[in-house]
Amino acid sequence: MTNVPPTPSSLRGAVDLSSLVDRAQRPPQGAAPTTGAAPAGDPATGGSTPGAGDGVLSVPSLVMDVTDQRFQDIVQLSTVVPVIVDIWAEWCGPCKQLSPVLERLTEEYAGRFVLAKVDADTNPQLVQAFQAQSIPTVAAVIGGRPLGLFVGALPEAEVRDVLEQVLQAAEQNGVTGRVQADDAGAPADATEQGEPEPEPLPPHHQAAYDAIERGDYAAAIAEYRTAIAQDPHDQMAVAGLAQVSLLDRLAGRTADDIRAAAGAGPSDVAAQLAVADLDVSGGHVEDAFGRLLDLVPTVFGDDREALRVRLVEYFELIGVDDPRVVAARRRLANALY
Repeated sequence: MTNVPPTPSSLRGAVDLSSLVDRAQRPPQGAAPTTGAAPAGDPATGGSTPGAGDGVLSVPSLVMDVTDQRFQDIVQLSTVVPVIVDIWAEWCGPCKQLSPVLERLTEEYAGRFVLAKVDADTNPQLVQAFQAQSIPTVAAVIGGRPLGLFVGALPEAEVRDVLEQVLQAAEQNGVTGRVQADDAGAPADATEQGEPEPEPLPPHHQAAYDAIERGDYAAAIAEYRTAIAQDPHDQMAVAGLAQVSLLDRLAGRTADDIRAAAGAGPSDVAAQLAVADLDVSGGHVEDAFGRLLDLVPTVFGDDREALRVRLVEYFELIGVDDPRVVAARRRLANALY
């Protein structure tokens, strides 16, 4: 077991994409792929292969929208460079914080990896294949093989750390190519192309995000609380508060200690809340729900209220429309009333 909780810089292990990538091209054991690994006419590469000696594969863009039906193209591309997979949704507040960070870093790394964006609402096969129990979920595909990375909107410095680990893993597996976007020579200023500039975050959201970047979770919590006080219907702030509160509670604690305490005290509410935080941070949402919901009928007073508040916080973090949240909310209501 890892010695620390699943922090933003932790890699979360492999998942099974066999149902989607059974025809994936994989390089021979121990052999490095060539920059011409993607076939001519491949949709992921625009049908262009590098010229002799240039070592760079041409792709339409370093950031791509990917669907269940076209994911095979990305698997093939992963034999050349690592593919970072961002599973997001339009309604997801944390996704709106994380996606611009991933896109900016993808451009900064200039072809050492590509970013595949997957809309969770329209691509259920990929959501299931990557075991995305909450969003945003970020994974990688290296040489046709998937690797879970992290869940949630994280500070840029920690996202960068994860990407460096991915590049190291890719090098160890012989995936050392490079790609270049077809529009790489276009002006960097999007407004020159007639595209609108990204909409800025509301002031308290930006201040909270900056605080998270600094690792100052207390300041981020205060900013989100101020935003909610000003607008109780600000769901993005509610979700942000839930997420940064979880990070704050786990900071400085080890997974071994948390799980040992929970095992030693099955009726210890504080210990069970801590291990539920650990489960949620690692994407094991149903385990966290089940653990706390099993405990609710056995306690009363302040302990029961603590469980209720934490569960409601998880509901906001994961999304009130998520089927697991709907079921857990119903079970909580039955236990309370």
